[in-house]
Amino acid sequence: MITEPHDELRLDPSGPVLITGGYGTVGAEIARILGADTPTLLTGRNPGRGEALAAEVGGEARAWDLADPAPFRAGVRAVISSVNDPEDRVLVAAAAAGVPYVDITRWTGRLQRAVTVAALHRPAAPVLLSSAWMGGVSSLVAAALAEDLGGAEQVEIAVRWDMADRAGADSVEFMDRLGVAFEVVDGGRRRLASPMTESRTVRIDGTPVRVARIDTPEQFTLPLTLGTATAATRIGFSSPAATRALLALRGTGFFRWAGGERWAPARRALLHSPGDGGTARLRVDVTHRGRTRTATVTDPLGQHHLTAVGAVVGLRRVLGTDGSPAPRGLVFPEQHPDPARALELLTAHGVGLFFDEHDGVVTGRGPAGTRAAA
Repeated sequence: MITEPHDELRLDPSGPVLITGGYGTVGAEIARILGADTPTLLTGRNPGRGEALAAEVGGEARAWDLADPAPFRAGVRAVISSVNDPEDRVLVAAAAAGVPYVDITRWTGRLQRAVTVAALHRPAAPVLLSSAWMGGVSSLVAAALAEDLGGAEQVEIAVRWDMADRAGADSVEFMDRLGVAFEVVDGGRRRLASPMTESRTVRIDGTPVRVARIDTPEQFTLPLTLGTATAATRIGFSSPAATRALLALRGTGFFRWAGGERWAPARRALLHSPGDGGTARLRVDVTHRGRTRTATVTDPLGQHHLTAVGAVVGLRRVLGTDGSPAPRGLVFPEQHPDPARALELLTAHGVGLFFDEHDGVVTGRGPAGTRAAA
C-alpha cells in the first residue's frame, strides 16, 4: 500500500464532488447526471482530456494518476471512485479525512481487500462499496424485492450485455478473471464455481438469453447482508454467437493460458466497444419461503449510464440526501434503509423497472408517472 508520499483529502461540505476517472466512459456520465447544480472535480491521468467535459458541467479537471506516486491534495464534499484504485489510495485518503466515499469499480477480491482496509482505518464517514453489477443496481433491486417478500433465501441475477453499447476498459475487466475460479454460496454452503459454467437460458425483457456464471461482488455480500443461502450472477450477450464463442473459448482453456498481461488486450477486445450505444438489461429473481418475485431492469441509454445512475444513487446515500440519514462506516448498497425509495431514484433517471409477482400480474415502474425523487 502506498503511504509515502501520501495523498491528502480534506472534507469541505461546500466543495466539489471528486470523481476519479472523471472523464472516462462512466465517470463522464456521472458528471453529466450531476450537472452544473453539483460542482465536480474530475481527475485522471491526462486532465487535458477532461477540460471540455469540465466546461460542459461547470466543473474542474485535474491530474491524479493513481499509478504515479506524486501526492494529490484537494478539499472535497465526497468522492466517487469510478476507476480502478489498485493501491487503495483514494479509499485511504477519503477514510483518513472523513470524506464520504463511493466505489463502483472493484471485483470481489479487491472489494474484500477494501473491507479490510476500511476496517483498519475505522472511518466515521460513510464508505459505500457499491461494485455490485452496474454500480450496485443489482443489489438495490434484490434488497427491494427481499423487503417485499420478508427475506431472500435465493437471489438469481441474469445480465444481458448489449454488444452495441459503449464500454470502457474497466467495464470489461471481468474478462481478465474468466480463467479464475471464485467462491459462491449455494444452498447455504460455500464452494468454488468456474466462470462461464452452469449456463442456462432465461427470459430477459421478453428475450431468451443464454447466461453463464461470472464473478461479481454481490455474490459475496448478499449472503452476509440479506442472509441469502444461494446467490448467483450470470451473464449472456445480445449476440448469441458471442455467447457461444465465449463458452467455447472457456472450454478450450483459453482464459487460463491467456490470463497474463500479455493477453489482456486480446481478452478485453472481445467485448470492449466504443459503439453508438445499446440498451442495458438485467433480471433479478428473489425467492423466500416458496414465493418468488422478479424485477427486470432496462436502461435505453446503456450500461455505462445505468452504472452512472447507480453511482449517483450511492452518492445521495452517503450524503444523506436521499430521504434517509447517511450511514456511518462501511456499508453495501443492499443495506439501504429504504430500498424502494432507491428504486424511485433509479426511475427518476430514466431506468425502467418491471415486476412480476409470479401470479400472472405484471407491474411496471418507469420515468413516466413516477413520483419525483428528492
